[in-house]
Amino acid sequence: MKFGPVPVGEAEGAILAHSTVAGAKRYRKAHLLTAEDVEILREAGFEEVIVAVLDDDDIEENAAADRLTEVLSFSGATAKPAATGRVNIFADTDGIFTVDRALVDAVNRVDPDVTLATLAEFAPVVAGQMVATVKIIPFAVKQPVLDKVLELAGGRQAFAVHAYRPLSVAVVQTVLPSIKASVLDKTLRVTEERLARSGSSVVVEKRTLHAAADVARAIEELAPQSDMVLVFGASAMSDPEDDVIPAAIKASGGHVYRSGMPVDPGNLFVLGEREGKPVWGAPGCARSPKANGFDWVLDRLTARLGLTADDIAGMGVGGLLMEIPTRPQPREPLPVPLRPQVPVVLLAAGRSSRMGGPNKLLASFDGKPLVRRAAETALASKAAGVVVVTGHQRERVEEALAGLGVSFAYNPDFATGLASSLKAGIANVPQDATGAMIVLGDMPGIADMDINRLIRAFAKGEGKSVVRATHEGRRGNPVILPRSLFGAVAHLEGDTGARHLVEAEGLDVIDVEIGEAAAVDVDTPEAMSRAGGILQG
Repeated sequence: MKFGPVPVGEAEGAILAHSTVAGAKRYRKAHLLTAEDVEILREAGFEEVIVAVLDDDDIEENAAADRLTEVLSFSGATAKPAATGRVNIFADTDGIFTVDRALVDAVNRVDPDVTLATLAEFAPVVAGQMVATVKIIPFAVKQPVLDKVLELAGGRQAFAVHAYRPLSVAVVQTVLPSIKASVLDKTLRVTEERLARSGSSVVVEKRTLHAAADVARAIEELAPQSDMVLVFGASAMSDPEDDVIPAAIKASGGHVYRSGMPVDPGNLFVLGEREGKPVWGAPGCARSPKANGFDWVLDRLTARLGLTADDIAGMGVGGLLMEIPTRPQPREPLPVPLRPQVPVVLLAAGRSSRMGGPNKLLASFDGKPLVRRAAETALASKAAGVVVVTGHQRERVEEALAGLGVSFAYNPDFATGLASSLKAGIANVPQDATGAMIVLGDMPGIADMDINRLIRAFAKGEGKSVVRATHEGRRGNPVILPRSLFGAVAHLEGDTGARHLVEAEGLDVIDVEIGEAAAVDVDTPEAMSRAGGILQG
C-alpha cells in the first residue's frame, strides 16, 4: 500500500485518507474516490489530496475484517457488517462471556495491522452489549498476513456468550438469638433479586437452628424440591471442616469441595454438592445486593459453565473487589486517590427528536460541531480518556470527531432510551477506572475546569460517592458514578438515567456548584439559538 499526497488529477480509484469537505460535499475517511469526486475536489481548489493506493496483494480493510469474522468461530453473539475496517460483535442474550485467551493472543501477535479485542473472561453481559471487535488498523492488509490470521482463527472457538438458564433454588437460613427476623427477610428479598437476573427463583425457604444436625435435615428435605440449596448461616464460618455449614452438608450425605475462596468480599464461601445438586454455604456479604464473590460463582452456575475447586482457587487475580460502602466495619480505610482514574462517557447517541429533523450534536458552535466541542473539552481536562457512545447517525457523529483521541461505543438500541446508552458506555470504560463521568453531548457550557472540579471532589470522597454538578442548588450534569454502581447500570431499562440510579442505590452524593453550565442543554431549536448554536442540515 502506498500512502501520501498525490495530485488531485491522479486520485481516481484511491482511498481518501482523511475526512474532507469540498464546497457543499463532505467526504468520509476511507472513501473510494471516483472521477466525479476528483472533479468536485478540483473545482473546490484542491491541488492534491492524501490517499492510500492499494497494491495487488492488499486486501481492503472492510473485506479483510469481514473475512476474518466469517472464519472466526464464536457462539451466542452476532457480528454486524464491517465499516471503516471494523466489525463489532454483540451478545444475543444475557449471559456470561468466555474467551480463549491463547487464541486471541495468537491472532494479535501475527501483525499489528490485524487486531481482535474482547471483554474479559467470565464477564456478565446483557443482550445487545458489544463483546468483541475485529479491527483492521490501516486501509488494507497484506494477503499473506490475512492468510496466517485466518489459519489461526479457524482452529477452535474464540469466544462465546453462554445464556443464563433458570434455576429453582431452596434457601435455608439459620437462626440465633442475635439475628433479627428483619435481617432474614431482607436476605431472602436480596437473594430473590439476585437470582432474577438469570430468570432463577426461590421456590422454598426454611429457617432452622444454627446447628449442623438441623441444617442437614433441612438440606435433605429441600434438595428434592429444587435445583440447588443455598444456606445462609447466622454466624460466619470459622472452621472449613467442622463448622455448622460444611458439617451439615456432609451430614446430609453431601460432599464439600472447598471452604473459602480468594475473592474479597466473599471469602467465607462453601462449595458443596449432594446427589449431583449444588449445595452452597453463602458468605455473609451475599446478604447485601452489592457485587461480591458469590455473584461470580452464581453467574457461572446459571450459565451452566460448571464450577470446581480449582476454578474457585483461580479467582484470586482480580478477586480484590471494590470496598462495599455499606460494610459496617470496612477492612481498612481506602486511601484518597490523588489521581483517580475517571474516564468521561460522552453520550452522543440520541435522535434529537425535538429538533424536527437536524441532529443537534452536529450543530455549529463557532464553526465547530457541538459534539466535537464537548469531546475536546473532555480531552483537555484531567479525565482518564473519553468514551463516546454513538447511535443515531453514527457515521456523521464519528466523522465530526475524526482525529480526536477518543474511543467509540456503538449503541444499536439507542431508540429505546437513555439506559441503553449508559450501559454501552459503562461496559466500555477501562477495567482500572475508579468511576465514570457521564457527560451529555448537548451541554455547550461545560468547560474543562468544571470537569476537573468534579474529579477533585470525587477524589476527596475517596472514590465512594456520587458526584453531581449543580446550579443554584438544583441538580444537573455531569455526574460521576463510582465503580460500585457499574453493576447496577447493566440492569437499567428504558429512558432511565443516572439520576434514577443514584436515588435507588442510596449512596452518598457530593454536589458541586459549577454555575449555569450544569443546567443548560439544547433540546429545542429555541434553546439552540439562545446558546449560540446553528443547526445544520
